[in-house]
Amino acid sequence: MILLLSAVDKANDCARALEQASHEPVELCTTVEAAIAKLERQDFSAVVLDELVIDSEVAQEAALYKHLGLALLVCSNFAIASVERLVREFRRASQRRTRELADAKRHAAQAFGQELKDTITALLLSCEIALKTPQLPPVAEQKMQEVEALAKQLSNNLAAN
Repeated sequence: MILLLSAVDKANDCARALEQASHEPVELCTTVEAAIAKLERQDFSAVVLDELVIDSEVAQEAALYKHLGLALLVCSNFAIASVERLVREFRRASQRRTRELADAKRHAAQAFGQELKDTITALLLSCEIALKTPQLPPVAEQKMQEVEALAKQLSNNLAAN
């Protein structure tokens, strides 16, 4: 669901256009207080703010931003922007958010993969050192070899992906 904060006459037209563009319902608020109340009760995928409303209620601005959560924020001046321009700005911001999330996921997966590889390397080195221990009991040696084999298998699986 998208939250639209605007008090201009064309706010309803903007809400309908955003619903069509995003395929999500749009909640319209005309005051910052009403928007904050909605943000406190519900999570929104995006919040589209009319800069005119924010500029007229500066004291409430910080409280509004505090309650955004993970919502995509799109700010525009509805007095000079057409409905089409607002929809384009929303689409660009949504596409940018999608790219940023994909990049963040990819970087997190790479970092996790590297951390896992480092841990496996340390495990293999520890096994190798332990297996060189003089007078290692046969049962302990067998268990160390099993751990080493599992670590190698995990390493090979990671290398394949």
